[in-house]
Formats: sequence, C-alpha cells, structure tokens
Amino acid sequence: MLSGRRYRLELTDDQVVLCETFGDICRSVWNTALEQRREYRRRGGWMNYVPQAAELAEAKRDFPWLSDAPSHVLQQTLRDLDRACREHGTFTVRWRSKARWCPTFRFPAGKLIAVERLGRKWGRAKLPKLGWVRFRWSRPLGGQIRSATVTRRGRHWFVSFLVDDARTTPEKHAMPNTAVGVDRGVKVAATTSDGVFHGRPFATPGEVARLRRLQQKLSRCKRGSNRRKAVVASINAITGRVRNRRADFCAQTAAELTTRNAVVVLEDLRIRNMTASAAGTVDAPGRQVRQKAGLNRAILDKGWHLLELALRNAARTTGTSVVLVPAAYTSQTCNECRHVDPKSRESQASFRCTACGHTAHADVNAAKNILNAAGHAVSGRGDLGIGRSVKRQPPATRTRTGRSPRAARAAGIPVR
Repeated sequence: MLSGRRYRLELTDDQVVLCETFGDICRSVWNTALEQRREYRRRGGWMNYVPQAAELAEAKRDFPWLSDAPSHVLQQTLRDLDRACREHGTFTVRWRSKARWCPTFRFPAGKLIAVERLGRKWGRAKLPKLGWVRFRWSRPLGGQIRSATVTRRGRHWFVSFLVDDARTTPEKHAMPNTAVGVDRGVKVAATTSDGVFHGRPFATPGEVARLRRLQQKLSRCKRGSNRRKAVVASINAITGRVRNRRADFCAQTAAELTTRNAVVVLEDLRIRNMTASAAGTVDAPGRQVRQKAGLNRAILDKGWHLLELALRNAARTTGTSVVLVPAAYTSQTCNECRHVDPKSRESQASFRCTACGHTAHADVNAAKNILNAAGHAVSGRGDLGIGRSVKRQPPATRTRTGRSPRAARAAGIPVR
C-alpha cells in the first residue's frame, strides 16, 4: 500500500535559493506546456506527454536556464499536466500563478533518494542537485521510498515521501455488521446516525479578530510593496494554523469512523457547485450575494471534501466501504414515516414531522435517512425508494394531439 510521510525541512540559504529556482522553472514549464495544449485544441489537434517531453529536451539548448533543474523533475511536471488535462480537460486546468501558487516539485526516482536518521529529532535526505537536506524526524518512514515532493507552505519548506509500507487492504472489516450515516453541516462539521456530533472550532476568537484586522490592513497596502508582503506572510501564518487544525480534525474523525464501521455512508455533494459565487454578471447581477458568500465560507471552513478524502484514505487500512447516496430531501424526510415536507425542519437543529409528530435533532434525522438510503435507490422526488412520493402529482389528461384539454380548446381543437 502506498502512503505519504511529510516532514518539515531545515534548509540552508543556498538550498532555499535552489528550491525557489526549481519551483519557478517547473511553473514556467507547466504554463508553457498548458498554453501549447490549448493552442492545439483550438486548432482541432491534440498534444500529449511524449512530444512535449521531446520538445523540452530541444528547448534546453535554446534556454540554458532550464538545465538548472533536474531533468526528471521537469518531466514529472509534464506528466502531472498530462494527467490533469486527461481527467479534467485542457481548458479547465488552471495556470500556476507566481503570486498564488506555492512552489512545489517532485523527484520521481526513489532509487536516487537516500534517507538517514541523525538522532531522535533529526534526519537527512539526499535529493538530486540539492544534496543532503535536514528535516525533523517526527515519524518513521515505515517503507521503501518511491518518490519525494518538496513544497513550500508559508515560510516553511516540507518534503513528502511516497513510501510502500507493504500493507494490503483487508478483505473483511473487523466489525463487518456495522454501518453509519454521516451528515455534513455548517453548524456541526459531521453528525452520525448514532447521534454523535463531530466538530470543533478551527480558529480561536483572537485569531479571527487578528485576521480581520490584517485583511483590513492589506486592503490599504500598495501592491508590490514590502509592507504588503509582510502582511500577507502574517495572514498565511494564521490561515496555515487553521488549515492544519482542519486537516487534523478530518484525519482523526475519519480514523474513528472507519475503525468502528464497515460501511460509511455520505451524501453525494457537488461542493464546487454549492460554493459557486452568486455575484452573476453586469447584465444579470445576482441576488443575496453577501448571504451566499457567508454560506460559502461556512461550507469551506468545515472541510466537507477534505473529510471525504480522509475517509477514503483511512478506509484502505480497515477495509471500510465509503458509499455515496443522493442528497435530495434527506433533511426534509421523516425517518419514522418517510413523510417529506420542508416545514418539518423548523430550524437548524429542530425537526418535527408534520404528519406523525416525530421529533429529533435535524442533523441526526438526516444522518439516519442517509444511512437508510444506502440500501435503497433514492428517486429524484425524495421518497427513498419506499412507496409513492407524497409530492407526485397525476399527469394531466392528454388528447391524441399531445395537448392538454385546456390548451386544445385554446387552439380551437375539439376535445372528445
């Protein structure tokens, strides 16, 4: 089984300059190759990795600065671009901006990488053209190295080793007859069908206030100034801590759910569409833009997609199955009588069925519906595949002309 091990690097000044150079060269190769692919697509052609790798070798003769980075690092950049274009589309893949993109590059040849432990807290790795680099030994490698990725996050550099730990996914879970439904929300990050609420604040009140002041200060800074760079670094320090807490929460929650359950059921949410801006265009401006922006921030803060990725990653070691079910009407359906009514959800936390009077926490009720939907085909009308939907209406009577009686009379067609 392939797994990742990330460590924080302690680079020298010369190594920092080299890493920045490698990152800039990889960014330039990515953007140039992406523009070439788009131009080929506009003309009706197709460009893939093989001809681009050959042209990269020729470009090194005309642009000697490309040789400053290892060849296999640049080739891996082209491979990553080829995979991204095949999976997401050539015109959907984004540019790597110098201001918004974190420098990163990968050494794909694991045989060229050597790792040694120097002591209880320190280790070192030998990377091509970088030499020996020191890193904090926070956990053992536990496997054979396949590749290494160097990334800068804020003011720190990290190395991630892809290792083969020789483990396999169990064919059967240790508790095979267990299952749980998980409802993701903006008030509580994850609520299970067992009535357990998983959530925690990722930013302290002091960090929220300081972040607001820094953002106000950033709006008054001149672009390109040293003061603006300092403010951006302070903002990144706060958001980096928040991001680490969110990732830690998702990893711990995923480990707990997959260890105790053989099946974990989630809603199939289109998070990118749900967090799209409502600003609209100049000709068709959006409505309730500020409210929608607040909802988008709340959704992204809870890490819905990160939790799903963490569950799939943790499921490899326990043999848990992660199942996605349609999300339609799960919060409006009564878990007892299957009655669907939006008025049953009185508030964010209160659910009272208008048909049978069943009361429960709204998120727990939704999590139970998600769990029940895993064994039934959920229709688009929200009846969870059980009986006839209460919202279904009988179709209008049709004539031989295919029109309703009212439309037929309006058109002067006699109805028999």
